[in-house]
Amino acid sequence: MTSRERFLNLLEYKPVDRCIYGVGMGAWPETIERWKSEGYDPSKEPLFDTDRWVWIGHWFFPNPPFEKKIIAEDDRTVLYINHEGILMRERKDNPMSSMPQFIRFPVETREDFLKFMKERMQPDLASRIGRDYVEKLQGYRDRDYPLIIISDRWGGFFGPLRNLTGIERLCMLFYDDPAFVEEMMDAIADFIIAMMDQILNYTDIDMYGFWEDMGYKTGPLISPDFVRRYMFPRYRRVVDFLHSRGVKWISLDSDGNITSLIPIWLDAGINFIYPFEVQAGMDVVKVRKTFGKELRMMGGIDKRAIAEGPEAIERELRRVAPLVEEGGYIPAPDHSLPPDVSFSNYCYYMNRLKDLVEGRI
Repeated sequence: MTSRERFLNLLEYKPVDRCIYGVGMGAWPETIERWKSEGYDPSKEPLFDTDRWVWIGHWFFPNPPFEKKIIAEDDRTVLYINHEGILMRERKDNPMSSMPQFIRFPVETREDFLKFMKERMQPDLASRIGRDYVEKLQGYRDRDYPLIIISDRWGGFFGPLRNLTGIERLCMLFYDDPAFVEEMMDAIADFIIAMMDQILNYTDIDMYGFWEDMGYKTGPLISPDFVRRYMFPRYRRVVDFLHSRGVKWISLDSDGNITSLIPIWLDAGINFIYPFEVQAGMDVVKVRKTFGKELRMMGGIDKRAIAEGPEAIERELRRVAPLVEEGGYIPAPDHSLPPDVSFSNYCYYMNRLKDLVEGRI
């Protein structure tokens, strides 16, 4: 089977030659550096013969991006404006391994938002994909791999607003100025639809993806009632449009404990969710028992087990093995791999994951 046939059959619970292998979250830059010191050579042929996906997310970012501007720095940290217009303080040593300190966000007023959308969120494919965007998009038509387009960080109704206003201000706006919140959500929905309307004129796609990252360790950052009241109608509008253009599979990426939000997302037509962080209480086996086969899943393998070593890896893979056999599930780590994962443990995991997808576990 081709990677695309395998992907589509697996989501439909149809027969496959094996489960999908080796896709999902990658590794931190610091992790790659550790692996290099332990014998990994990225210049050589790939270590593992994984399924091929084309996963595109950067087309939806603010365009043009903000110019990176360093405001201040010392021996340990640098204060700068990033490509999204956020003023942030970041460690100089291993910046990917720690959360930055967010100082100021680009939208403080309605006027700021209108200016941001006018200047940086226009659905212009020539500037976002390239002047040859027609040829590029048409080139995907005869593919033998899945084409997945996600509006990474800028396609959702909490995550992008958080990027614009900051999480504390956004949560207050739901009470202080809900009309402004709805205005921002409607503008994001309009932008997604305008982008996808053009893209789908030149190629079909196999999946579209929202991005939210709206959960923490024990629950969502806003109440399910607010999600259903404010976000659900915008999800539904985008999903209905995508369905009208032949897109069946709609995914959503959110970290944290999202159990209470899954029923809302399912009602909105979202049918594929990832990455199911184990340390936040997400158990893909329990999620399947609770929500059934209507929900397709990717992730859910505890990255801490991969760091721990062979015995923990074996336990994790056996835990998710029933889902692999059942279908509608793609085994993958529950987030990108941090630098406590050794190269030898990563190789052990990948070899045993291959055994799992081929039915030897």
